[in-house]
Amino acid sequence: MSKAVFVRAKPHVNVGTIGHIDHGKTTLTSAITKVLSLRGLAEYVPFERIDKAPEERLRGITINITHVEYESEKRHYAHIDCPGHRDYIKNMITGAAQMDGAILVVAAPEGPMPQTREHVLLARQVNVPAMVVFLNKVDMMDDPELLELVELEVRDLLSQYGYPGEEVPVIRGSALRALESSSTDPEAEEYRPIWELIRALDEYIPEPVREVDKPFLMPIEDVFSIKGRGTVVTGRIERGRIRPGEEVEIVGLREEVKRTVVTSIEMFHKTLEEGLAGD
Repeated sequence: MSKAVFVRAKPHVNVGTIGHIDHGKTTLTSAITKVLSLRGLAEYVPFERIDKAPEERLRGITINITHVEYESEKRHYAHIDCPGHRDYIKNMITGAAQMDGAILVVAAPEGPMPQTREHVLLARQVNVPAMVVFLNKVDMMDDPELLELVELEVRDLLSQYGYPGEEVPVIRGSALRALESSSTDPEAEEYRPIWELIRALDEYIPEPVREVDKPFLMPIEDVFSIKGRGTVVTGRIERGRIRPGEEVEIVGLREEVKRTVVTSIEMFHKTLEEGLAGD
């Protein structure tokens, strides 16, 4: 069966979830796909399909970065779910380095924690240009004044690391309530924070300027050997453009430069006629 072709009808933007372990990054990622699927803007990706490695399921934590896709009315998003555990910070950096904007997930009952700070610092160091905040698990907070204090703390933290803390959108909600809801009405109250978050991404994360006219460059994130296809590499195109049939050079693996021909290009299991910077 032939694969679907990726239709480039909207601007493409790379975003992702960062933050402390167990603050709800993967739950939010799954909830976004669920809510947007109610309007045909995403395919619902259940929690267990995001944390799909056996060790992730066994330990109940995210280890590897995972990519999902969804759309708003204005944009196409690739979303990277990053691990929060300090042991897997290298994987988080790999994910953050691909982002045009980040969603900082903070559990309201706990507020900013060590990996919250570390992730904000690393996002700044790998030049993630903008950030929105999802204040999660607000249904577990009875005191609205405490919620205000947590929001203030998050804004101060962002300002410390060079983000405009005063103006960053902060959305309050419960990713778990949205994920567990049985409602098929996109306007259901438990889905409202998810729509607010998508609006914030559309309005606050700037549309990146892509260097499509420069020579092709793609840092390789991972390498797979797939039966019947040969060697498949993944990563985000840093600059330039590439089409199937074109020759590329692999540099940095060994001293000599290796040349090979691109046989096909895919994004989210859909074929691309042309890969562009940002894909």
